[in-house]
Amino acid sequence: MGAGLMPVCRLPPYWAEACTHLIERDRVLCKLIPQTTHAGLQSHGDPFVTLVRSVIGQQISVAAAQAVWQRFEKLLPQFEPAALLRLRVDEMRAAGLSARKVEYLVDLALHFDSGHLRPDEWPGMDDEAIVKQLVAIRGIGRWTAEMFLIFHLLRPNVLPLDDVGLIRGISQSYFSGEPVSRSDAREVAAPWAPYCSVATWYIWRSLDPLPVAY
Repeated sequence: MGAGLMPVCRLPPYWAEACTHLIERDRVLCKLIPQTTHAGLQSHGDPFVTLVRSVIGQQISVAAAQAVWQRFEKLLPQFEPAALLRLRVDEMRAAGLSARKVEYLVDLALHFDSGHLRPDEWPGMDDEAIVKQLVAIRGIGRWTAEMFLIFHLLRPNVLPLDDVGLIRGISQSYFSGEPVSRSDAREVAAPWAPYCSVATWYIWRSLDPLPVAY
């Protein structure tokens, strides 16, 4: 994949049904969904690119992550694990990556390059089995694995309770800005199933109208 390739908007086949479900069952989403002009998840269609972008985006703002990504992808005309492994550490650091994230990306590339990860098997696996496989990689925690489920595999029912944006959006839209616990968030999200990923996407849009891509 060329470094300049833009993400392709892929509207999952369940999207319209999910929106109808959420509009009928949630007082906030029944207003938010019709007001949102962008609709659909954006995916590069490449598991390695998706995971690299997720690692880059850890613990920094969306704007900062995008800036680092744009500098980093220029280093790789062919965005492949073997090409990343040929980069020098100082090149990656100059793109804005921390030393720890450089280590994480190298380990991720090694897992792909060695064949320890089998992306061809993921479509047939359930969400938790994929999360378990991914979190075994250094630097990939549950949040990163769940972003992968949402943005690459387009799984419909992921509720990323470790996502700061989701918790903040629930706080603002359902609790007038008051602090929200994980149990509060689960209670709010109960009517969203089996389309928690779609609901989460719209809650993100309530904070930032521009979709995030991984």
